[in-house]
This record gives sequence, C-alpha cells and structure tokens, in this order.
Amino acid sequence: MANHRKKVSTLRSLSKRQRIKVMAVVAAVGVLVGTGVVSRNYYAAEHHQSTVTSYSATETNAQEVSRGTTRSSLKGADANTSYITVKINGKSRVVLGKDFTNVKSVLEAGNITLEPSDTVSPSLTTKVTESTVISIERSGAELETSDDAIAFNVVRKETADLPKGTEKVETEGQDGVMETTSLVQRAGGKVVSSNVFASYVKTAPVDKVILVGTGTTKKASSNPTSTDIGTTTPVGEMQQWAHDYLISNGGSEADFTATVYIITHESGWRVNATNASSGAYGLPQALPGSKMASAGADWATNYQTQLKWFWGYCNSRYGSVQGAYAHWLSAHSY
Repeated sequence: MANHRKKVSTLRSLSKRQRIKVMAVVAAVGVLVGTGVVSRNYYAAEHHQSTVTSYSATETNAQEVSRGTTRSSLKGADANTSYITVKINGKSRVVLGKDFTNVKSVLEAGNITLEPSDTVSPSLTTKVTESTVISIERSGAELETSDDAIAFNVVRKETADLPKGTEKVETEGQDGVMETTSLVQRAGGKVVSSNVFASYVKTAPVDKVILVGTGTTKKASSNPTSTDIGTTTPVGEMQQWAHDYLISNGGSEADFTATVYIITHESGWRVNATNASSGAYGLPQALPGSKMASAGADWATNYQTQLKWFWGYCNSRYGSVQGAYAHWLSAHSY
C-alpha cells in the first residue's frame, strides 16, 4: 500500500539557524499569551468556544451570542467600537459602544442608572480603555432572578397529504421561559428600584402547528408533512403591529412567520432583552444595541424602531427576512 503522508521535518532535523527561528517564534507566542493581549478585533476574530448546547441567542456564557463569525459588522469589529466590563455587586456584564470617553459614558451606553447611595470605582470622570473594569456597589440591593412565560404561536401549514378541508395538529404548543435577573433595592418591604441586569430566552417556546389539507384524495396520509413555512397568528400588541406593518408594506404572511420565529428565539419579544456576557440587546439582539440608532433615536425602548432595524438588516444581509430565517434554522444565529 502506498504511503501518501507528507514528509514532516522534526526539530532535530532542522539546522541550527532554523531551530533558533522556531524557538524565537514560540517564545514570542508565549509572551503574548502571558500578558493577556486582547485586540480590538476580538469580536471579529475566529476563536475557540465551548459547544453551545442550546440556541446561540439563549446561551448566557456565549461571547458570540446570536451572531455568526461572518457578521463582523454586528460584532464591534470596526476600530471605534470598544467593550467594557461592568460589575454590579460582583456580577459582570459587557457594555459595547463607540467613542467611550469616561466611566459615565459607558454607564449611559449600557442604560445603567446609578442610585444616590451607589459607590462607583473608578470615578465617573475617569477615562476608560478596554482593560478598564467598572465596579458598582449598591448597598441594600440584591440580584433577583425571575422566570416569565413566553407565549407560543399557532402556525397553520398547508399540505397536500391531507384532503382539502381537513386539519390535523402536527405539534402541540408549549410556552417558553424568559429568565430575567434584576438588581432590586427595597425599603420597608417595598421595591424602591429595579434595574434589569440580564434577560434571555431560557427555554424557547414550541409553536402549535396545524396542518391544513389541500389534497384531492379522500384517503389521508398516515404521516402528513408540509414544506410550507406557514401562516402565524399574532400574539400580543408587538406581533400584531409587526404583522400589519409587513403586510401594508408589501410583505407576506411568510415574512411575518419568519419574523416571529427569529425574534421569539432571540429575545422572547422583550424590548430590553440583554445578554450580560456579550452585550447583545433588544428584540433582534443587535450587537451592540446602539447599532439600532440608525433606525431611530429611541432604539433602546421602542419595539417598532427595533423591528424596522431588524428587517433592514435581514434584507441587506440575506435578501429578505425569510432568507435570514433559513440561515437561522441551520446556524441558530443570523
């Protein structure tokens, strides 16, 4: 049997000059690792991560939450974007933004409101770099975690495997879980202040899928299937607005279904959904959230502004929101 392996030179077979060069390179790498050098291109570079076992958008420890490695435009890769670590009562989160000047500018970008009794280190006027760690101690405040339900949607999909006029439930619906961690301060048993520290989709909801027959045969398939993306019934004010806006602007029911699926899995339809480890924010989990300012100055609180930015991004990146949906199904990110 022929041996197709390449001949590989060993360190012993190299000349003295070659060995010196190799050892110099090894030493240089060691210095970089030892000093913990972090470049500004951290979010754009390919780097090793532990395996994500759930949706990337819902992984609390994922540095690339909801973002594929090719999405450098959303990962702070440009030279003016920085990421700063903020610790509140010992709990860390990342704040991303541009043109940070001092501690105060970082807190403003992260929507972190200080209480009169808070202790901040370093001071608000201190200049910051990416190595700066801002610590906030709030006396009498505790981090509290709560779980809230994320409503499932009903999706109707047409199939020729069932006779026309018949329906069959393919999947039963199940609510998801949104986990929110807040810094809560109480006085006399009453909540004085509560600031959301992190909010993410702990468990994605399962849609109720109903197959709607379009076939002409009287005998139904024992295992009907559908390739139709489906028609989704809106749940709540935000989804109803999104549906009506899309339809009135030339969109389709399939576009709405794609929108609901992505936003539900990314943020559970929470306008202030915040990933503490990456800085991703809002309904579309934009990274950083301030990128949504291109759609409106009220990007941090207005769901309509966030959705308009989301659709604009999907159109420019994938050609349509359905294109983004197809990518999400395979990569669990968009």
